Amino acid sequence: MGFGTKQAWRKERSQPSLPEVYKSVCVPQHAPWWRKFLAFAGPGYLVAVGYMDPGNWAAALEGGSRFNYTLLSMIVISNIMAMVLQTIAGKLGIVTKRDLAQACRDHYSPTVSFLLWVLCEVAIAACDLAELIGSAIALKLLFGLPILYGIIITALDVLILLLLQQRGFRYIEAIVISLITLIGLCFAVEMFIVKPNLWNIAKSLVPSPDILLDKEMLYVAIAILGATVMPHNLYLHSSIVQTRKIKETVRGKLEAIRYNTWDTNIALFFALLINASILIMAAATFFKYGVVKELEDAFYLFQPLLGTTLASTLFATALLASGQNSTLTGTLAGQIVMEGFLNIKLKPWIRRLITRAIAIVPAIFIIHHYGESATGSMLMFSQIILSFQLPFAIIPLIQFTNDRKKMGDFVNCTLLKITSWSIAIIIIALNVYLTYTEFIK
Repeated sequence: MGFGTKQAWRKERSQPSLPEVYKSVCVPQHAPWWRKFLAFAGPGYLVAVGYMDPGNWAAALEGGSRFNYTLLSMIVISNIMAMVLQTIAGKLGIVTKRDLAQACRDHYSPTVSFLLWVLCEVAIAACDLAELIGSAIALKLLFGLPILYGIIITALDVLILLLLQQRGFRYIEAIVISLITLIGLCFAVEMFIVKPNLWNIAKSLVPSPDILLDKEMLYVAIAILGATVMPHNLYLHSSIVQTRKIKETVRGKLEAIRYNTWDTNIALFFALLINASILIMAAATFFKYGVVKELEDAFYLFQPLLGTTLASTLFATALLASGQNSTLTGTLAGQIVMEGFLNIKLKPWIRRLITRAIAIVPAIFIIHHYGESATGSMLMFSQIILSFQLPFAIIPLIQFTNDRKKMGDFVNCTLLKITSWSIAIIIIALNVYLTYTEFIK
């Protein structure tokens, strides 16, 4: 059996994924390992952005303020699961030269592919809604801008992406990594101000039986897990790994998979640190005083509890960077999904405006009728929508990468097959439970 045999697919791939940047990043062939590692570094960080969006912030904030450090173990477990799924998503793109959307279109019937596209578009719009709300809240906290106006202003960030795309894919990666660095620095200073209990942190890395025994704690734990794995990230990752110009040989693909695995795991480890910092900060600051669910409440409570405005400012700055970072990767994911499933190409600014309009209209309507206090409910609702779509991204990904006819000798090993299906079953089951409890609550 050859590597990535053509007989596995019903049709030939019509065009590369993200054709304007396909194989646009050169990889030095005769260079030290660290230069090759730097050449491959980037896609993992674009993916990591989705694991630190405002939806994750809300879940970690409530978890820390309500249950102290106990749910820290859930953040660790969910990130490990994400590392596995994102790694095989990258491998799918490297080996088959298809992103996940193209793979679905080339494998399933047109009807099934169309339904998968609709579900994915809804999920991307829901994710965009969370990012939009997070950015608008940050603008209000930093500059006193009403959330309604902030939502409208954030629609203009399409200009940022257009500018970056014209300058090359490496510029997009550089901006994203810079914003992640800013977020990390903000929380590093926050940790210094808060001074959390290191022994309690260490103990909480081991899962507690209370997580399963306490119904309220289990609900928040599921929310943390359910908000972690973003379906559009799997489509995104399988595409952007193809921006590297590698040798289409067995050795070249093996090298790309190895460096992609390192890039993914290191980037998601940074996401783990940031999400853990949010929960730790909430536990150390708010646990004694009561539950904090709203991002705005956390901002206003930092100053009186810690005695400095710096903590509040850093929190809002990191939130703004997180929201803007997520919009960049969300736009790319939207382009990948539409072009991959439908085999049509729209100009990026048109695609971006469509996605933003779908998210802005319900946000403006709800805030106009229910007020700014409804933002927390909208964040939770966006995560519920994402949980509905999640199985329709995870199952095809695992199915394709476990198929020797599609992956050749790059097919997942037995251990990875068992691990990936186990992760899928756990995530899907917990997301279904979260959705069920949320609707009957």
